[in-house]
Amino acid sequence: MTRSQISRWILPGCATVLGAAGATALANGSRVASHDAFASARGEAFAATADNPSAIYYNPAGIAQLEGHQLRAGVYGLYLRPTFDSPSGSSHASDRNYQAVPHFYYTYGPKEFPLNFGLGVYSPFGLSSRWPDDTGFRTVGTEAQMRYFTVSPVVAWKVRPNFSVAAGVTVNACDLDLQRGLVWPMQPYDNFRFQGDAWDVGYTLGVLWKPSEQLSFGVNFRSPTTMDLEGETTFRNDVEIPGMFPAFPTQYREASTEFPFPLSFVVGVSYRPTPRWNFEFNAELNDWDRLGTETVHQSAPFPPILPQDISLPLEWESSWYYEFGVTRYLGQNWSVSAGYIFNESSVPDAYYTPLVADVDRHFISVGGGYQGKHVRVDLAYQFGYGPGHTVRGSAPSAVGQTADGHYEFLSHAVLLTGQWSF
Repeated sequence: MTRSQISRWILPGCATVLGAAGATALANGSRVASHDAFASARGEAFAATADNPSAIYYNPAGIAQLEGHQLRAGVYGLYLRPTFDSPSGSSHASDRNYQAVPHFYYTYGPKEFPLNFGLGVYSPFGLSSRWPDDTGFRTVGTEAQMRYFTVSPVVAWKVRPNFSVAAGVTVNACDLDLQRGLVWPMQPYDNFRFQGDAWDVGYTLGVLWKPSEQLSFGVNFRSPTTMDLEGETTFRNDVEIPGMFPAFPTQYREASTEFPFPLSFVVGVSYRPTPRWNFEFNAELNDWDRLGTETVHQSAPFPPILPQDISLPLEWESSWYYEFGVTRYLGQNWSVSAGYIFNESSVPDAYYTPLVADVDRHFISVGGGYQGKHVRVDLAYQFGYGPGHTVRGSAPSAVGQTADGHYEFLSHAVLLTGQWSF
């Protein structure tokens, strides 16, 4: 194969490969939906209940129910194990399995005043993945890491005793690191990497309506945002492929790209046949249709290997979360909860990336809590399972590797959240 032939492969191949790698930061596979132990024990079905400070995330109108000072914080400890079976029969698993995601909320409800105030810090997107070099898709993607944090001040207005509305600002910061092989399909002799960071501002809205003691409705909207990531690309090749691909030391290019994050729209209904029972159902839309074809702009090309501008054909699809939860309030201030979630995949096969390994997923959760006069503690366990998805016809990399194969997903998570009221 001549160098001109390599160029004809590399230029479109880099667009496909980098586009696939960028997807890791954006799929539902990297969306963090769990931000409170009590809500997660109920399968995240909390928008129409929203009766603790984590309502700042789930439905900020709910903080209108809270009086005095409420401080609530915790952590989401997660074990992820996506697996891959290649068309040739080999099996592999991602080896970056453990994640920890914190959450923090503070609310203040003045007495005899219609407005309540809150501040939340949480991570709505993130997580990371890393695959070994011998998967068969090394030049499609090997490693990704994203840190995404949101600081959100909110205000809730109790319009009537049974009706409240809320609005808030979301200040978001994102740090993204993506890596893949360049031309060596099985050996770590080369590497391509994009690193960038950005911040932006969005907003959140909420409504909570209780037409009766038994029934309540909640709506939460979080605006779409777009991260203008600024950073650099680095790439190298340590070993020459004679007549095909030269060896060269690490190259650096200033680089930037835009990544849109989706809006989130949640509607929920809670039914309480008695004060001791609370059943709730939520439906949540994530508008990934915003993510089409993006472009990484580099300060200069690296002929004949990389163009200056790399097109990223992602073309993702919107998806839904369906969430159901139940809580039984026991005597002596104790409660137990259980929940179920079904989460649709957002990634079409033509643009599939193993860095997300996005599949339809099921989550089952259980938990319990204790609420004293000033202290509350909640603990939840969450099991996640993706029954498997076989990818066919995904776009090839520069050297012809694809993400085709069979993917499955397994996760275990524990959430612990504590609260102090004063």
